[in-house]
Amino acid sequence: MTERMHELANEILHLQGELDREIENRRKQLGAALTDRIGEFEHGVVAQHRRLKLNLGRFLVQSSFLTTITAPVIYSLIVPLLLVDIWISLFQAICFRAYGIARVQRADYIVFGRQHLAYLNSIEAVNCLFCAYANGLIAYVREIGSRTEQYWCPIKHALRIPDAHLRYYEFLEYGDADGYRARLTDFRDKLRA
Repeated sequence: MTERMHELANEILHLQGELDREIENRRKQLGAALTDRIGEFEHGVVAQHRRLKLNLGRFLVQSSFLTTITAPVIYSLIVPLLLVDIWISLFQAICFRAYGIARVQRADYIVFGRQHLAYLNSIEAVNCLFCAYANGLIAYVREIGSRTEQYWCPIKHALRIPDAHLRYYEFLEYGDADGYRARLTDFRDKLRA
């Protein structure tokens, strides 16, 4: 990785930190705080939220026909998601242990909590549970995949890939045969920390 690439990667990390701080500031403006990974609100905010909650009858009447008929298709995705969850967790338990790779903590990626917001009705709360699980699982799988890639093949592709995982930018350049032979052990050792 060139010096300029390091500078750009550090700038991206700095900007991510700034974005995280702005998100936290916005939460505070809305009266929200985080305690032990649980979102809480200032006095009076929850009562205001409850007033904005749509009852189920009104919610269903306002839902579009397409939303109603596609919901079963969306929720059917739970079956393959559960299978992927079980399989990737088993993969990690066996392979990461065998190769000495630090395990990914599932709870860091699959995070629930939005379903408790007082302005959501029961259908909206279930929607939030589903999305939290699906997107959290994908992030969990991606992190396991990125560690696996770093262990076996820490080489960038010849073609640009969209939305590469964070480890990818540290990988060796496509065609850097000397670097691959010289640094593969270093890439693997970093996974053990």
